[in-house]
Amino acid sequence: MSEVIFGIDFGTTNSALAVNVNSHVRVVDVDPFNEAGSTLKSVLYFDPEEKAFFVGQEAIDNYIENDGYGRFMQSIKAFLPDESFHSTEIRGKYYKLDDLIAIILKRLKSEGEKYIDTMVDSVVLGRPVFFSEDKNKDKLAEERLKSAARKAGFKDIHMQYEPIAAALSYESSLSSGEEKIIFIGDFGGGTSDFTVMKIKGGQEKRENDDRQNILSLNGVYIGGDTFDSRVMREKIAVHFGKDVSIKAFMDDYSVGFPKILIRNLCQWHLIPQLRLPKTLQSIREMKMRADKPELLENLINLIEDNYGYMLFQAIEKNKIELSSQSASQIVFEGLKQKIEEDVTRNEFEEIIDNDIKEIAKCVETTLADASLSPQDVDGVFLTGGSSYIVCLKQYFEELFGKEKINQTDAFTSVGYGLGLEGSSYL
Repeated sequence: MSEVIFGIDFGTTNSALAVNVNSHVRVVDVDPFNEAGSTLKSVLYFDPEEKAFFVGQEAIDNYIENDGYGRFMQSIKAFLPDESFHSTEIRGKYYKLDDLIAIILKRLKSEGEKYIDTMVDSVVLGRPVFFSEDKNKDKLAEERLKSAARKAGFKDIHMQYEPIAAALSYESSLSSGEEKIIFIGDFGGGTSDFTVMKIKGGQEKRENDDRQNILSLNGVYIGGDTFDSRVMREKIAVHFGKDVSIKAFMDDYSVGFPKILIRNLCQWHLIPQLRLPKTLQSIREMKMRADKPELLENLINLIEDNYGYMLFQAIEKNKIELSSQSASQIVFEGLKQKIEEDVTRNEFEEIIDNDIKEIAKCVETTLADASLSPQDVDGVFLTGGSSYIVCLKQYFEELFGKEKINQTDAFTSVGYGLGLEGSSYL
């Protein structure tokens, strides 16, 4: 068996890599173009001129430098359970979903191999508790992820739930022999996953079957992208025609902007679907009959110039700032019209209130499935970018007690835990 194995957290927004050499684990900086370095943005950019492709921050930089021309792809993980996604054409070549994901995994593999100066073909991949509530779609998603890993050059492939990996990361901080029952909240871009688990410090090797220590697993399809989508709908979409009235063709009444187009506009990975010639032509025709045609002109420019990613980056920046300050402003200058929208923390919390309530229900169900009360839990480990949202963190503090909350390495703890899991296969 190999003495080296990788742990890869392939995320909707960011990906991380841990290297396990003889059960010694370290998170590796995987993106030299990213100032943070420890994570790789899960994005791809295909340059139309040079016929090259880029990954991570380099993809973003080239995409912006080329004024949005070319093919930019993000939130690829979100399509794993999508049965309708067969392939996409880029510069005359067809790519299946696992082909696209393989490009990202291959970059992570390459960076890890450079770090330890040896080839590695063994990996532990993270996966959410549910890719989909549909068992067939969930199975499809896992098979596609494994296929992508094989195409990236891995031969020995293992899977582990992301919140369990986070639990293993937390376990590594315990003293030898120390036992705890912990609650893990892993907040990703597309899902929020939870587990209750018994852990014990000082274990150099994991048992291959650790299920007896898992008291419950659960998850909900709400993540960081969900919150960004809510803000887009409530604060920004109005600048792109959400509330326009459109005079019916050859009739004397008006209708609103189609809901299906608003849905695509408010999810950053679906905005490229608005570029379909038939859809874009329909928007142009609606512009001619709209009461505020300049707003639909904004939408057309957003679509044609491929500014969706940069717009959502501005929204995400606002969300991050609201974790440390009471008010912030969304500023976007990619169009002829500069957009400036003030958002207070209270306003943001009202916008995402229903989502927080759904998360709370899932947390309560996870505890009930483990037959535990909050008082029975010894510690709480929150990981992922959205774990810093103030009202979400306050919910956990009120439920479990502030003294039980642990929140470190929010973006790499899952990757580190997957690396620890690798010791089971060495």
